[in-house]
Amino acid sequence: MSNETDIGRGKRGRKAYSLDDVAVVPARRTRGPEDISVTWQIDAYHFQTPIVAAPMDSVMSPTTCIQLGRLGGLGVLDLEGVWTRYEDPMPLLEEIAALPEDQATPRLQQIYQEPVRPELITERLEEIRAAGVTVAGALSPQRTRDLWPTVMDAGVDLFVIRGTTVSAEHVSSDAEPLNLKRFIYELDVPVIVGGAATYTAALHLMRTGAAGILVGFGGGAAHTTRVTLGIHAPMATAIADVAAARRDYLDESGGRYVHVIADGAVGRSGDVVKAIACGADAVMLGAALARAAEAPGRGWHWGPEAHHSRLPRGSRVEVGTVGTMEQILYGPSATADGSSNFIGALKRAMASTGYVDLKEFQRVEVVVAPYSAA
Repeated sequence: MSNETDIGRGKRGRKAYSLDDVAVVPARRTRGPEDISVTWQIDAYHFQTPIVAAPMDSVMSPTTCIQLGRLGGLGVLDLEGVWTRYEDPMPLLEEIAALPEDQATPRLQQIYQEPVRPELITERLEEIRAAGVTVAGALSPQRTRDLWPTVMDAGVDLFVIRGTTVSAEHVSSDAEPLNLKRFIYELDVPVIVGGAATYTAALHLMRTGAAGILVGFGGGAAHTTRVTLGIHAPMATAIADVAAARRDYLDESGGRYVHVIADGAVGRSGDVVKAIACGADAVMLGAALARAAEAPGRGWHWGPEAHHSRLPRGSRVEVGTVGTMEQILYGPSATADGSSNFIGALKRAMASTGYVDLKEFQRVEVVVAPYSAA
């Protein structure tokens, strides 16, 4: 059965669904929330929750990476952010939070013109390691070639290569592209790479040896990719497509399991539930954790796309503050808007549908039921 729709006589398009378009369906069996496990493992690293923090300066500092690690999640530090460009970025973070709207993008561009300092990469990662939590840092594909030796020498447990879109077959006439397959093979640590939004792109990335694939393309609260580039990948369909690539690669590789991590458009607790129901093993949270009282953005949220020197594809957005990071993850929640107690909501949804762990919950029945809170 074709899922394509006629756009006009000369063009057809496949119908795709966002997380707002789908919902999970209760089953005949229910369970007690106390019997539910939401633990997650990637390679040798175990986590109490399937929560990965987005490597964005408004979300993660060395301090919040440590805090999230102690709460059972994985914090990922942006190794091209203010923490590796400035000895003391706190005054700049305060300035960013106070900027008038019309000055935010030009000032962000100025702030991020400061070069990345390798010695600060080492210092920040050592700070996280000294706290005894899993150490993860992220670079863009463009900077990985130059900075990865510094990152490896500093010591990371998980290495993240994150871009708006990452391809295993990037072609450039200006410079030799990063050979992901050779690069990942030569590293001694698991690599998480993305974004990818299609079955084919994800399958190619899995064949490079990546331990995890980030699924998404410009779908977060601070992105304007659809407006500026006309590109968008509805997340429910993207996750399901990449999960299908994971299944087929499992057979192709003789049993190698690659983790699927939803990255983008996962802003509320219900989105986490639906992302895992569509096939994700874990979720990467940006705006949701930017709402924490401890977040460096002080109620504001932005990503690297917001300060691109020539074509910004994001903006600084106000997300507010709803509670501590612990409350956002574990409650108690004082509102019914899905902005806190993410893990409680996930466990309740799993209990209501009768599934005891995340792998089982990926098999839950899902219906197309478009919804808008507006």
